[in-house]
Amino acid sequence: MENGEPVFEAKALADRVGAGDATILFQSIKKAGSSVPAFGLNLPATIERIIAGFESWGAFKRSEIAAVGHRVVHGGSFSAPALVDDAVVAAIQQMAVFAPLHNPANLAGIQICRKYFPVPQVAVFDTAFHHTLPQHAATYAIPAALTEKRGIRRYGFHGTSHEYVTRECARRMNIRYEDFNAISLHLGNGASACCVRAGKSVDTSMGFTPLEGLVMGTRGGDLDPGILLFLQKSENLSADQIDTLLNKQSGLFGISGNADMRHITERAANGDAAAQLAIEIFCLRARKYLCAYLAWGKPHAVIFTGGIGENAAKIREKIAANLEHLGLILSVQKNTQPATDGLISDESPVALYVVRTDEEKMIASAALSLMHAQA
Repeated sequence: MENGEPVFEAKALADRVGAGDATILFQSIKKAGSSVPAFGLNLPATIERIIAGFESWGAFKRSEIAAVGHRVVHGGSFSAPALVDDAVVAAIQQMAVFAPLHNPANLAGIQICRKYFPVPQVAVFDTAFHHTLPQHAATYAIPAALTEKRGIRRYGFHGTSHEYVTRECARRMNIRYEDFNAISLHLGNGASACCVRAGKSVDTSMGFTPLEGLVMGTRGGDLDPGILLFLQKSENLSADQIDTLLNKQSGLFGISGNADMRHITERAANGDAAAQLAIEIFCLRARKYLCAYLAWGKPHAVIFTGGIGENAAKIREKIAANLEHLGLILSVQKNTQPATDGLISDESPVALYVVRTDEEKMIASAALSLMHAQA
């Protein structure tokens, strides 16, 4: 703890879980980073390996853990963090049908940590930040009876990240968050845009599920629903097959055969046409949402975050290029080597920033606040 805020002690990143080249990267304030193999381990085994690794590293003792915070992608009607009990677990399971890539994995982490740590578990929902969407932004133009019967609305996702980077950017710009207006582009294997006005989410690119909006690693984002009806009939696809097509076979992977933007940019630089097309489509979709959100009014800042947004200067440049008439003037030099504060614009009416997201800190803060409220 520092000034009442949680601070980084140790972290682990599991990469390519379940694959033959899977690894776990451990980092700590006490020791330099160390990567260990995790070949073929499924998610529960990976989490157990992480817990054991932390303990052997001396990062913490189990007796020191007061609470465990968990990211949950689809929280349905939850508009704030919640202490995990059987009812919360059941709700997360129920919403898994709408976030099949995420909620089952989130729930696996919760169940394992409930076993290892007999302390309060706190679920922090990616959808909660977007419960401030005005009705006209949250409502789909389908029969109102179905909307009400099935709870169909725009839930939005990546809320933990969008809230963190907009709060952090407001702090850097010395603007009260309650007065802060921004457009946040969370660009990674999952990607979404969010329009924040006066510190509240008023529109976002993801909707009822994490499938809508921007182009992602294996998800295609916005899609004419007529395509699905056509494929259902012409290819005789079942609902489960369409689900797999949309969640695991589309997006950058569907266009280029690869979901990793790092590999795609390497291929594109070597003249690979499919990789070049994937980049063009990815950036065009992001530009469309960026420009659309400018219709809400002039923001203080446009923020790039996420694995691609934070690290791919060429992608940022392509998204923000030639938007001077809309008040966005990217500095190519600053974009190539962002300063410590992340500012990548120069004399721009709308500032452009790169802000490294810290969802873990947001989750820890939320868990801490809820524990204090329960005390």
